[in-house]
Amino acid sequence: MYVTVQDLIVEWNHEAGLTQKVLDGLTDEALEQQVCPGGRTLGRIAWHFVSNIPDYLTEFGVPVAKVSHPDEVPSAKEIADTFRTVSVRAADALQTQWNDDALKQIQNAFGRKESNATIFMGLIKHIVHHRGQVTVLMRQAGLPIPAVYGPSKEGWAQFGMTPPQ
Repeated sequence: MYVTVQDLIVEWNHEAGLTQKVLDGLTDEALEQQVCPGGRTLGRIAWHFVSNIPDYLTEFGVPVAKVSHPDEVPSAKEIADTFRTVSVRAADALQTQWNDDALKQIQNAFGRKESNATIFMGLIKHIVHHRGQVTVLMRQAGLPIPAVYGPSKEGWAQFGMTPPQ
């Protein structure tokens, strides 16, 4: 749990860096990779969590500039560039708009009473959840996967090792 705003920002920046590596690996062609026939595409999932961040932050008391055209999936480059911008804005907004006591404040979040620390941990988990979906769809689309919490198949190969089965 986050005790200080700085704790939250450190975690935010760490996870944002990992997410950025994944998003930087997207291609426009791969954005069309579907979860299943008629299901969401890799592009829709990636754009969902990127464009949702400002809305989520603003809803819970940390106003951040909204993303333009959140309903239209842009190019892979724009998704990655937008995330880069949004993640920096989020860290800056938390740093300037909140103090440590703000993390303890309770709000109604999705029908539950939760502390701001818990609410923002939920935002990070939301991004991590979708980042995992994106990496699976990247693999299905034939893209290399960057290391996130350990080596990917490509990372094991760089070490001259066979990935664990």
